Amino acid sequence: MLEDEFLKEFGFKLKLYRLKRNYTQAQLGEMVDISEHRISQIENGKCNLTLKTVNKIANALDISSAKLFMFDE
Repeated sequence: MLEDEFLKEFGFKLKLYRLKRNYTQAQLGEMVDISEHRISQIENGKCNLTLKTVNKIANALDISSAKLFMFDE
């Protein structure tokens, strides 16, 4: 999988789980101490993030970090 595809798939999964929790981008950003703009960039596959940030996001969404990387579900 190409890097751009990977980032887009990750962003799609993040958005899916965020919407399942009925969180806005601003709410999620506040929970993980990053900006709403950064959440938007991640969801649109426009930026990389650290594993530490992935873990913070997963914890805020009450899911395992691995779920954000399961693109074939």
